[in-house]
Amino acid sequence: MSVAETDDLVRHVEDALRLVIDPELGGNIVELGLVYYVAIQEDGTAHIVMTTTTPGCPATDYLKAGVRDSARTVPGVKFVDVALTYEPPWSPRMMTPDARLRLGITDRGGW
Repeated sequence: MSVAETDDLVRHVEDALRLVIDPELGGNIVELGLVYYVAIQEDGTAHIVMTTTTPGCPATDYLKAGVRDSARTVPGVKFVDVALTYEPPWSPRMMTPDARLRLGITDRGGW
């Protein structure tokens, strides 16, 4: 698999992950900044590193399963490895500006 093919596959996986909606915040996990890393190995293994808004998030298993299932729908992805991390800790500044706007989150001099 060429670098261009790998990069294209990463973009397709990221697009598929936009279908995973955080049930508490109501936005997709990519725009919410919960996806930290996506990489594809030559054998078609997708490695995804993600977080949740808090370490005790009750939706953790739901979100991880959604990530795995969504990434598997991408042609060329043979296996999905989802890792959960809390480093760095998630904060609203990791959200896209549009996601913050939709949720009414503004930076008023600090987070």
